[in-house]
Amino acid sequence: QVQLVESGGGTVRPGGSLRLRCVASGSVFRIYDVGWHRQAPGQERELVAHITPGRNKWYPESLKGRFIISTDDAKNTVFLEMNNLQPEDTAVYYCNAIVRSTADEPDPPNDYWGQGTQVTVSS
Repeated sequence: QVQLVESGGGTVRPGGSLRLRCVASGSVFRIYDVGWHRQAPGQERELVAHITPGRNKWYPESLKGRFIISTDDAKNTVFLEMNNLQPEDTAVYYCNAIVRSTADEPDPPNDYWGQGTQVTVSS
């Protein structure tokens, strides 16, 4: 089985920065697409960053230039660097990954989610 664990959240002042980390553990044979999502109270969960196996990256237009997704493939880790944070960025942030656990696992690979890490931006 595969587990995803996020860390790095916390409380910051407006204009501050945080780097979130998501580590995949357990039986990990290959990781495909990875995304970061966030959900504020009373709001729908939204995709804030996506990276493909070819390392193409996508961000919603409103977050381009502020959020950066990156990986450390050797450590099965994905990061989300968040800069110039604003109160509107307050949410629980989740990582999501498509993972094949073993070489002989039948298609499709499974979609895994972490438990989330809280980010609060407050003056």
